Amino acid sequence: MLDSKIRNQLEEIVGQERLLEKPEELICYSYDAYLEESMPDLVLLPVTCEEVSKIMKICSSYKIPVTARGAGTSVCGASIPIKHGIVLCFSQMNKIMEINTKDRYIIVQPGVVNIDIQKALEPFKFFYPPDPGSMNVATIGGNVAQNAGGPRCLKYGVTADYILGMEVVLASGKTVRFGSRNVKDVTGYRLSGLFCGSEGTLGIVTEIILRVVPLPETIKTILVTFDDLDDTARSVSDIIGAGILPVAMELLDKLTINAIEDSANLGFPREAQGSLLIEIDGVKEACEKEMQKVIEKVKANNATSIKEAKSDKERDELWEARRSAFGVFAKLAPDIFSEDVTVPASKIPSMIRKTVAIAQKYGLKVGILAHAGDGNMHPMIPADKSNKEEWERVEKAFDEIVEAAVSLNGTLSGEHGIGLAKTRFLPLVMNEDSIEFMSVIKKAVDPDGILNPGKFV
Repeated sequence: MLDSKIRNQLEEIVGQERLLEKPEELICYSYDAYLEESMPDLVLLPVTCEEVSKIMKICSSYKIPVTARGAGTSVCGASIPIKHGIVLCFSQMNKIMEINTKDRYIIVQPGVVNIDIQKALEPFKFFYPPDPGSMNVATIGGNVAQNAGGPRCLKYGVTADYILGMEVVLASGKTVRFGSRNVKDVTGYRLSGLFCGSEGTLGIVTEIILRVVPLPETIKTILVTFDDLDDTARSVSDIIGAGILPVAMELLDKLTINAIEDSANLGFPREAQGSLLIEIDGVKEACEKEMQKVIEKVKANNATSIKEAKSDKERDELWEARRSAFGVFAKLAPDIFSEDVTVPASKIPSMIRKTVAIAQKYGLKVGILAHAGDGNMHPMIPADKSNKEEWERVEKAFDEIVEAAVSLNGTLSGEHGIGLAKTRFLPLVMNEDSIEFMSVIKKAVDPDGILNPGKFV
């Protein structure tokens, strides 16, 4: 518990209404989408950078742990206040400060929800490409903290590729700005690349300048089904290997398809062993030509059906079904263990086979879901954490899936981050000097270790 003197100092900054301390309030900030919980001592809801700076100066003086939080959609435990202390929730710092499509940027506060950026840009015929599965609720500050990706990132890239500049409050309370409104800027270190993906361990982001791009002239979306999951996976590597770069290429196996159908009843083919949701965009003529090449590749891999979305409504339904996959899996068991290891696209068939074999070894069900074009795998294991014996099998399977990805020249995380979930696996992909270098950076900007302590650094 915090000393009453400190609590009162913090209340002077945010006021009574934006300071939460009742147990029934605090419990809402004790967890995210990962399977751990830890109660904060206080929750503060700042509305300005100045308030954040004042809060951090107090926390620095008393060495109080501070965990930044957006919507709490993290699936790696990044926003869990594992050392208690204070949660800084940015739900009320949710203003779009400026839209400038002539110069191709938008300036937002961290609490702006991803989908609201998309809606704000639509009238200007522009969009912000990174589209995590939780985009309808996830905040841009959380997207920056985790360097979020999403289906469109196959063609367009991840969050870090769109950050032009930032305003950040350091652990000391000092406020720094870097980057600019310019698409090209090589003035000094590219610090946005350091803070993006740092999971709130280096500083508190209070404003972001994002690059935006024009909406494409044409979008074509198809749903392809296969009788064999190997054929599904081979289609992915064949399409990428042929030099075709779709906007997105999502792979779903039979278990995942049927979970979606049980919930949404969209007419997905229940008998299919594998499906690919593929999207192409661009100039109409080029788009049609590229889609024809995609169709040739999936037919060569024994596709059993190819269905094209004939309207925006059909296209939106397909994507809504895909984005619902994690949620609908909750109907299969009380808990879901979701992975996001990434392997080279050519290794996807091998990774799928290894994942299925590991699940079978431990007597578990596994749903295969993937941003397949960039090798970002999302196997999901439904289970019951309260069943100790079953959960031990889940954890052993999880360990082996991570090790399998690394053995295929893969990595630990494509977009979810490390957080609490994967810290112990860092030595599999980093040597001691690399891990120590991250610690040196952390100590330089947060010498007392108060920013999101207990996480991967």
